[in-house]
Amino acid sequence: MPLVATGEIVLSAAQAGRGVGAFNLIQLEHAEAVVAGAESAGAPVILQISENAVRYHGGLAAVGGAALAVARAAAVAVAVHLDHATERTAVAEAVRLGFGSVMFDASVLPYEENVRATAEVVRQCHASGVWVEAELGEIGGKDGVHAPGARTDPGEGAEFTARTGVDALAVAVGTSHAMLTRTASLDLELIAALRAAVPVPLVLHGSSGAPDNVLAEAVAHGMTKINIATHLNRAFTAAVRARLAADAALVDTRVYLGAGREAVAREVARLLGILTVPRGTAAAS
Repeated sequence: MPLVATGEIVLSAAQAGRGVGAFNLIQLEHAEAVVAGAESAGAPVILQISENAVRYHGGLAAVGGAALAVARAAAVAVAVHLDHATERTAVAEAVRLGFGSVMFDASVLPYEENVRATAEVVRQCHASGVWVEAELGEIGGKDGVHAPGARTDPGEGAEFTARTGVDALAVAVGTSHAMLTRTASLDLELIAALRAAVPVPLVLHGSSGAPDNVLAEAVAHGMTKINIATHLNRAFTAAVRARLAADAALVDTRVYLGAGREAVAREVARLLGILTVPRGTAAAS
C-alpha cells in the first residue's frame, strides 16, 4: 500500500471511534519495527520524527527520506509526520520532502502569539495540501502544554481551532512527556468535554506514561491520535541490553539492533490491538 496522507488515517479513525498509533522513530530500525508491528496488527500507523531526532541526525533529509521509503514499501497504510516542530524552517523542509503532516508547537508562547504563529503555519501548509496539528494547554505557556497540572480548557480549544484552522489539536489532560513509568492518570471527563467542544481530532501526547487500560479509556472518551515514543525506546533498549549481556563477544550491530527492532515490532502490534478497538467495545487490558 502506498504512503498515505495523515488526515486520511486520522479522520477515518475518528469517524469510526478508533484510536491511531503514532510512534516516534530515531533510527531506521524504529521505522522498520513500527511498520512491521502495524502489518502484524493489520492496522494503519503514523511514523513520527521529532525535532529532537532531526537535531540528532543533523537534518531532516536523511532520516525523513528513510521513513518515507519504509512507508512506501509497507503493506498497510502509513503516514509520515513531523512532530513538535518549533522552527518554521523544519516545517518547510518536511513539506518539501513529502510529509503528510506536521505538528507545529508554539505552546510555550502566550496564547495570542500561539494563535498568530500557528495560523500562519496552517496557511502555508494547507497551500501544499499538508495537514497541521497544534498544541494548546496552559494559557500563557510558561511551562508548555505538558507542565504538571496543565489542562486544556474546552472553550479555548474550540476558539483556538476556529482561529487557526488546525486539523488536529494536542491537548493537556494529565500526561507528561518522557515518562519512564506508566502511572499517568488522565482526566477522562475533560477528554469527553474537549471531544464535544473541539471540531477536529484530539491528540494525546506523552502517552508512554499511560497504562494500557487508561489508553483504551482515553480513546473511548474521545482521543484519536495517540503519540508514543519513550515506551518504545524502553523496549528497544531492554532488548539490546539483554542480547549484549548474553554474548560478551558480540560485535555485529545487526544482531543486537535486530533484537531491539523485533521487541518494538511486538509492542507496536500489541498497542495497536488496544488503540484500534472502537468506542463502546471492550478493549484488552
